Amino acid sequence: MEIILFGLLAVLLVFMFINTRKRQKQMKAEQEEKATKTVPGAKVLLQGGLYGTIVAYDADDLDSPALVEIAPGTVIEVHSQAILRVVEPKDVIVDADAALAAETHESVIEESAPAVELETPEQTRARLERDSDNQ
Repeated sequence: MEIILFGLLAVLLVFMFINTRKRQKQMKAEQEEKATKTVPGAKVLLQGGLYGTIVAYDADDLDSPALVEIAPGTVIEVHSQAILRVVEPKDVIVDADAALAAETHESVIEESAPAVELETPEQTRARLERDSDNQ
């Protein structure tokens, strides 16, 4: 009877060990995928529920803050771990009427809105320093 219990305990321990290793590999793969997708210009969701666009992000040094633009001209510094995920654009529009409406909406936006150019990280830091000096 004791041999069966020890055998069952050994099987459970091996199962827990294998399951933990598998989960660690999965989490590492997810982190690496997020790091490769987090590039300037990518739309992201932050931990607090805010959506923004990456202005500057250093995938090698995760302790340095990422610069995220949450509104035109409003750039905030967040910890790199505050980026929950990269928001993927919707790939397929199923309804043809919706596709036509989207095309019409895009043409109206293109006609009325000026093009927005993203700053380089150096330009953003210089602008933020100038703004803090002026205050």
